[in-house]
Amino acid sequence: MLRLDAVEAAYGPSRVLHGVTLEAREGEVVSLLGRNGAGKSTTLKAIVGLVEVTGGAISLDGQSLHSLLPHEISRLGVGWVPEDRRIFSDLTVAENLLVGAKGAGGWSVDRVYQYFPRLGEMAGRRGGSLSGGEQQMLTVARTLMGNPRILLLDEPSEGLAPVIVQALGQQIAALKREGLTILLSEQNLKFAARLADRAYIIEKGQIRWEGPMGRLLEDDDARRAYLTI
Repeated sequence: MLRLDAVEAAYGPSRVLHGVTLEAREGEVVSLLGRNGAGKSTTLKAIVGLVEVTGGAISLDGQSLHSLLPHEISRLGVGWVPEDRRIFSDLTVAENLLVGAKGAGGWSVDRVYQYFPRLGEMAGRRGGSLSGGEQQMLTVARTLMGNPRILLLDEPSEGLAPVIVQALGQQIAALKREGLTILLSEQNLKFAARLADRAYIIEKGQIRWEGPMGRLLEDDDARRAYLTI
C-alpha cells in the first residue's frame, strides 16, 4: 500500500533522511523503531508532506505523493497522528472529532466511541482538560474520523503511564483486526512487539535493519546496537 524508495529529506540545509526505503502492505502493522533523533518522526512527516523530500519516491498504491500538499495526501487516505497530539484544547471531545470528519466512510462519532468508550463518557469536556493518555486517544480517534486507509502513529506511547499504554495498545490491536494498515513509529520495543508484523530500525536517517518482528526479538546484536540507550 505504502512504499518509500531511497527517500532523502531535509530541514533547510540539514539533511535528515539518507535513502530510506520501506513499505507497509495492506492490513499489516509495520513498526519503525529507533532511538530519539534517529529520523522516525521525519520519515512520517515526509510521507504526509510536512518536510521537504529532496530525493527518492513515496507512493500510495502506486500513486506518487511527490509534490502533493498535506491536505491532498490526507484525502488519498493517509491519516497522521502526530507525536505532540495537537488537539483543539478549547473544543469539546465531540467537537474535536467533528473537526476531523471528512466525507462519507466507515467511521462515525458513534463508532469511534465504541473503540474509545472513555471518550464517549467525556464527550462534553474540553480537550485541554483531558489527561495525556486521554488526549492521545482523542488524537487517534479524530484521525479515524477522516476515514484513513493507512494510519501513521508517531510515538503514541511516549510519556504515558503503563496502564494507559496497555489500553492504547489494545485499541490499536482492535484497529489491526479491522484490517487497517498501520505504520507505527516507536522507541518502546515492548509496545511495538505486541502489535507489529514487521519492523524497520532507523539510525541516523538510514534503515539499518528490517525483517519480521519475531526475528528482531531474537536478534540481540541488532537490539543492542540500535535500540538500547
